Amino acid sequence: MTTTRIGYARCSTDKQDLTAQREALIALGVEPERIYTDHGLTGRTRARPGLDQALAAVREGDTLVVTKLDRLARSAPDARTIADGLAERGVRLALGATVYDPADPMGKMFFNILATFAEFESDLIRTRTREGMKIARAKGKLRGKKPKLSEKQHRELRRMYDTGDYSISDLADVFAVSRPTIYRTLQRTESAK
Repeated sequence: MTTTRIGYARCSTDKQDLTAQREALIALGVEPERIYTDHGLTGRTRARPGLDQALAAVREGDTLVVTKLDRLARSAPDARTIADGLAERGVRLALGATVYDPADPMGKMFFNILATFAEFESDLIRTRTREGMKIARAKGKLRGKKPKLSEKQHRELRRMYDTGDYSISDLADVFAVSRPTIYRTLQRTESAK
């Protein structure tokens, strides 16, 4: 029976790059076409299509490879659930170059410590982010996203829509924004009437 190494890489924001993780997975013996990714999704988000694809791709005897445990999960219970599910299916989990063995008490303890640290790190990041946002809000520097359209464009969009000559799609094309932006703008200008 041939065994395959399936790779999984994840980054939390759209501004981050997966190149380093991809290169590390290739160096760990994963073929580039067998690397599944999630971009802009946190480890706490359980709906991760790339992870779901990677988990579906592994078969008994295969190895799921991640560069670090925090790329797989950001909570200890989630990490254990994934690892236990893989073990039940006869799939090994490699954290970097180390293969996790759930039957080895030391390996199990080490895995749980890593999972706890990943969760702790995630909690610290979230706490620091909230504190930073609170300070920025208090200083008046955090006001939310800047609207895509100016007030003048809001008024013109409302005027054009009220004529009945333009559909939502037409307005989205004219103002080079998405249909949801048109709907939000119309809703705001309706309540401002």
